[in-house]
Amino acid sequence: MKLNGAQILLECLLREKVKVIFGYPGGSVLDVYNALYDSKIKHILVRHEQGAVHAADGYARVSGDVGVCLVTSGPGATNTVTGLATAYMDSIPVVVLTGQVPTRLIGNDAFQEADIVGITRPCTKHNYLVRNAKELPGVIKEAFYIARSGRPGPVLVDLPKDILGKTMDFQFSDKVNIKGYKPTYKGNRRQITRALEEILQAKKPVIYAGGGVILANASNELSKLAKALKIPVTMTLMGLGCFPGAHPLSLGMLGMHGTYSANMAVTNCDLLIGIGARFDDRVTGDLNAFAASAKIIHVDIDPTSISKNIKVDIPIVGNARDILKEFLEDIGSKKVKMSARKQWLDEIDSWKSKHSLAYKMDKTIKPQFVIEKIYEITKGKSIIATEVGQNQMWSAQYFTFDKPRKFLTSGGLGTMGYGFPAAIGAQVADPKATVIDIAGDGSIQMNIQELATAVQYNLPVKIAILNNYSLGMVRQWQQLFYKKRYSHSTFEKHPDFVKLAEAYGAAGLRATKPDEVGPVIRKALSIPKPVIIEFIVEQEECVYPMVPAGAPISKMLLL
Repeated sequence: MKLNGAQILLECLLREKVKVIFGYPGGSVLDVYNALYDSKIKHILVRHEQGAVHAADGYARVSGDVGVCLVTSGPGATNTVTGLATAYMDSIPVVVLTGQVPTRLIGNDAFQEADIVGITRPCTKHNYLVRNAKELPGVIKEAFYIARSGRPGPVLVDLPKDILGKTMDFQFSDKVNIKGYKPTYKGNRRQITRALEEILQAKKPVIYAGGGVILANASNELSKLAKALKIPVTMTLMGLGCFPGAHPLSLGMLGMHGTYSANMAVTNCDLLIGIGARFDDRVTGDLNAFAASAKIIHVDIDPTSISKNIKVDIPIVGNARDILKEFLEDIGSKKVKMSARKQWLDEIDSWKSKHSLAYKMDKTIKPQFVIEKIYEITKGKSIIATEVGQNQMWSAQYFTFDKPRKFLTSGGLGTMGYGFPAAIGAQVADPKATVIDIAGDGSIQMNIQELATAVQYNLPVKIAILNNYSLGMVRQWQQLFYKKRYSHSTFEKHPDFVKLAEAYGAAGLRATKPDEVGPVIRKALSIPKPVIIEFIVEQEECVYPMVPAGAPISKMLLL
């Protein structure tokens, strides 16, 4: 059978069970788009290449599959860099296919040529430039294997135009054997035994769970372990939903904007069990004061993440789900001193009762109130995407996530403009779900052009804009630490978001008073197409608790 490179590419994608591609055409990938015309693979035409990668990222987070993005060479390829860096920081499996000038022109500064392999080397798990058409099936097979195996991440494949147009005999690649790349899945038996002994003896243990628990599909095992041994669980921003947020053992999020009970529990614990988390600066605060009296167990599939920021006592490299299963099997009839655990849980309950999340209602709309209403009206069953900043932190604090893969946010890179295209990808992955992007008035304008994509494909994503006429988190820092010198962080003029929605063919709603919040949310959810809901909120509202940069996480600014 003779096919050209573009047809071979699509056949390889079908063998990887790819159902949808998010992309934007251009000259160097026209052979692929010609082949897509007759393909079973669905293509979503975005309005900007950055939106394509974020949509593929959102699709991957919700579906658990690899997200796929297709763009042209030069500026099309370079427009994917922010999306690649976002997926790389959050360990999301994405394969980005970029067009390239013909091989004979590479290095000649040809029209729309860019060294995208060199540009993206620091922000991809791996990347390829295909120089021989016969290599194409093997490269695609490897790309998907690398993206989804071990610690997941984005992979880029650069495809010269002549490779895509060349007709040839070919053979599919069914096996992958990459020298030097052998991820460890099974944890060291001795280390698992040591860790379990410490867990059973600990009087004040805390589980610190990150996004790796969700990526490993280990939420069920984590819940069983925590409940069996009565261990409280705190989660990173990326880990929210890996343990039921409404459960009494849940401490919520920890770190710079974490709950009082989570930060105090970590500060005072005698054993910290890190699972699928990387001890980043927003979690730890002052490294010398972080869990200073505790022994630390760290379970992670990436050996380079262990003891990178915090020295740990018992490292276990491997897949979180497999290791948690071994913990559960080993517990058996072993006993733990529940009397000591009860004292610890009582102390945590006192922290919860004294310093719960709070805000003061008045005649203006408080953003926290909007998120509470979204949670109440959707009964917590919606998929929530966020942009970055105050809207992101309030969503993490006031929307209780009880299941994994329901919260999409840019955790590591902090990418403004991520939430809306990610929500589009989520809606494609789960067409029956209620998908809501909680956005700031600044961040939504980074990729608002994707409203045309949502309308074209009848994707009923709802966008809740918390409009405080400012770059909220920047303004908050200026308010608290720069004597309210609001240097270029407030907006004098915005578009009319309601009219803008209508111009795109979507629906637009607005609330200016607290008693309008519930009704407009209900109305938006009843409209079977994309809706922008603009909430005019208190401008100087701050996210609390807040740990000042570099301070111990126990030293929180509270309302």
